[in-house]
Amino acid sequence: MTTVDLHRMTGAYAVHALSDEETAAFERHLPGCESCAEETAELSATAARLGLAATTAPPAALRAQVLRRITTVRQVPPGPPAQALSARPGPRTRALSRWALAACLAAATALGGTTVWQYQRAEDARGRAGQAARTTDEIAAVLSAPDARTRAAGLAGGATGTVVVSRGLDRAVFAVSGMARPPGGKVYQLWFDEQGTMRSAGLMDPGRSDQAVLMRGAVDGASGMGVTVEPAGGSTHPTSAPVALMSLPG
Repeated sequence: MTTVDLHRMTGAYAVHALSDEETAAFERHLPGCESCAEETAELSATAARLGLAATTAPPAALRAQVLRRITTVRQVPPGPPAQALSARPGPRTRALSRWALAACLAAATALGGTTVWQYQRAEDARGRAGQAARTTDEIAAVLSAPDARTRAAGLAGGATGTVVVSRGLDRAVFAVSGMARPPGGKVYQLWFDEQGTMRSAGLMDPGRSDQAVLMRGAVDGASGMGVTVEPAGGSTHPTSAPVALMSLPG
């Protein structure tokens, strides 16, 4: 295993993706390589923040499944013995039966509407969870890529920003810690800097001060990135002075 190979293991080591033999070799190399030690520390911190950013709450779908299955559960005990079925019901019994049937139909209609609503909510939640899982996988792929390179910088207000780039995957991840929330009705927007031309790279979650974001689109020819404050929904081009500017690692 060459020194070049060991330099490329920082991302995989940070997410515990090395074999025992590779881990042992990398840990012998780490104390004597300042750049690897710094990069590993940054990637480990990013991976930890990513773990917090990827949490999901399943109760909504579980509740909808339970409500849906309730409609298939028998709600009444078995009927009377066979000999009792031969007795002809009197007028009062027939009237009560009609009222009971009407009440059951009304209840079934209401429950059916509720169940459909809950089912739709569950499907929407499942779709969002699936998209979040795919995004998390893509972020993890960038962080653990053999050619992943990292650059960290201090931002305004004491926040810390870290950008991780995999040229092989042509993707980048931006992780931030301690970032102040944007003003009401505003959002932080990410940009790729291509020789002074800013290309939108997606929006950050305005409600979170710590997050990891897969930058939208390929890195391509970008040499830097920036963050601006934009109206909710984002802009086609920056409309404010950047709150962060960083060059991308080579």
